[in-house]
Amino acid sequence: MGGRMLKQIEVEVLNSEYGKNLVKFLYVRREGKKHSIKEVEVCAHIRLNDVKEYFHGNNKDVVPTDTIKNVIYAIAKQKGVQVIEEFALDICNHFISSLCHVLYAKVFIQESPWHRLHQNCVPHAHSFILAPEGIRFCEVELCRNGPPVIYSGIKDLKLMKTTQSGFEDFHRDKYTTLPERKDRVLCGELFVKWAYVECTNVDFDCIWNTVRECVLEAFSGPPDCGAYSPSYQKTVNDIQMLILEKVPQVDIVETTLNNIFYDMVDMKKLGLPNNKEVLTPVEAPFGTCTCVIRRSKCLEAQGQDEGHEKQSAGRTHRQGMS
Repeated sequence: MGGRMLKQIEVEVLNSEYGKNLVKFLYVRREGKKHSIKEVEVCAHIRLNDVKEYFHGNNKDVVPTDTIKNVIYAIAKQKGVQVIEEFALDICNHFISSLCHVLYAKVFIQESPWHRLHQNCVPHAHSFILAPEGIRFCEVELCRNGPPVIYSGIKDLKLMKTTQSGFEDFHRDKYTTLPERKDRVLCGELFVKWAYVECTNVDFDCIWNTVRECVLEAFSGPPDCGAYSPSYQKTVNDIQMLILEKVPQVDIVETTLNNIFYDMVDMKKLGLPNNKEVLTPVEAPFGTCTCVIRRSKCLEAQGQDEGHEKQSAGRTHRQGMS
């Protein structure tokens, strides 16, 4: 290798985090004969106040990633795992509060969807079933002298409706071969991630369940007749708008929908009609769209102004009565 070696002063470090990924464990909480479980997968990263380990090979301040793994196990033992967002925040707080040379901590956790088994509608004390209803995850970031940033989400949630979906009036050019469809199967694998307005006194379990119900409702529509989707982009927006409408604690919503296309099997050679009864999934390639929206700051400011006006009017009214 020829040429002059660059000095550290000639470059700018944009990120220098490191950590331990895919720390998997099952936490069992025993309350007499009744047990509860959380099976999680944790990725924990930290950033130090110096980068001498990168530039000079000086490991004096480096926290071994094996130690990071052991911290995760120890906090699970000491504090338990009831809500993954709170568990992630406990891990972040440990590194920031106990190590003065750690400036930043980030934890990503995803939870396996185990649910208590019911037999004849009776919940079992210690038996569980893995339900493929979408994987719950969270991501927590904490900087020294700063408030935590918490994201929650759902991934690998696969939904399908067999009617009330179409795709028409789209752009055409010489490469377009797709026919217009007034009625098609819409199958989507969904990823939804959201940020909170505030991170204190938040019922993360309740909000996660509410957001999931919003996704199901917006995708499917009313149970007796459904709701028409002119595109999967519009379905994504319907999901996001319903979440922001029903969950005031949420500020930003990111949604990705991977569209799994279903094609009708040509059964003419069998001498049989196919009235959309037999279809085959086209797993790849697949269409995808992503949209991120947040509450408008202009509307927030307008709402605050209106609130101030109401308070002023209220003060004037009370003063007039006194």
